[in-house]
Formats: sequence, C-alpha cells, structure tokens
Amino acid sequence: MEYYNYIKSLHLIFVITWFAGLFYIPRLFIYHIEAQDKDSTEKEILSNQFKIMTKRLWFIITWPSAILATLFAIILLILQPVWLQQDWMHVKLAFVLLLFVYHFKCHQIFRQLQRNVFKWSSNQMRLFNEGSTLILFSVVFLVILKNSLNWIFGVAGIFVLGILLMLGIKIYKRIRNKGK
Repeated sequence: MEYYNYIKSLHLIFVITWFAGLFYIPRLFIYHIEAQDKDSTEKEILSNQFKIMTKRLWFIITWPSAILATLFAIILLILQPVWLQQDWMHVKLAFVLLLFVYHFKCHQIFRQLQRNVFKWSSNQMRLFNEGSTLILFSVVFLVILKNSLNWIFGVAGIFVLGILLMLGIKIYKRIRNKGK
C-alpha cells in the first residue's frame, strides 16, 4: 500500500482540475450568451473566441480530469473495498453521480452553443453555475466529517448555502443593472 497515497493524491488533483473546469465553463457560457447582445461584428468575433476557449477547456482540461479522477477513485475503491460498506461512501457516490449529471448537462449546453443555439439566458446560467458549488461543498464536508456528519444540519446547511448563492446572484444582478 506504499503507492496508496500517490493514487489518492492523483485522485484529489484531478478532482480539483475537474471542478475548476466545471466552475469556469458556465462562466464562459454566460459571456458567450451575453455576446449575442453586441453588434454583429463584435458578436461574431466574441462568439468565435468563446467557442475556441470553451472547446479547449472542455476537451483539454475538464473531460480528461473527470475521466482521470474517476479512474483513480475506482483504483482507491479496489484498494480499500471496505469503504463501500460505509454509509458516507454511498452518499458520496450519489453526489458523484449528480456531478456527472451536471457534467453531462454542461456538455449538452456546450454542444448547443457551439452550434449557435442559445436556450439559456445569462441569469439562468448564473443560477446553473452554482450547481457544482453545492456539490463540492456537500462532498468535501461529507468526506471530511464522514459518520460524524449530522445529517439534519448538513442538509439544512446545503439548502442555506443554495439560498445564499441565489440571493447573491440577485444582488449582483441589481448592482449590475444599476451600472448600465
């Protein structure tokens, strides 16, 4: 098990880079959506640039990180199968499944924007952007606290965080609209 900590470190590194991609890609989506309100020349230049940036982020950082984080997680579970008998791991795996749902939804939006299909407003995308944040908070607290996690306070805390994030977005929108 000498190599166990190396595998765990690699898993953590790729989880971090995966989340970095999932945090940044919706921001690029927001900018791409907002570029549609520009004049035609600026809109075309910005749209082309955002397509290149999202494609590179998505296929060079985010997808490989998701795959490698998952691969190293599977190896860790093979090395420590006892984790699969622990309740916190079942909950963590449920959050990982939810993270993949979020990831695939980002992929769907990515493909739409690459084809100039705009189904989301920038405000809707700002709210969507907080999904990965909620999942990250949930998983980190779950992994660190494991069985000592008080489920009632934990779930309530995630809901409070979600409400605070939504309020922050609304306040930001008001401030931004005053500046126009």
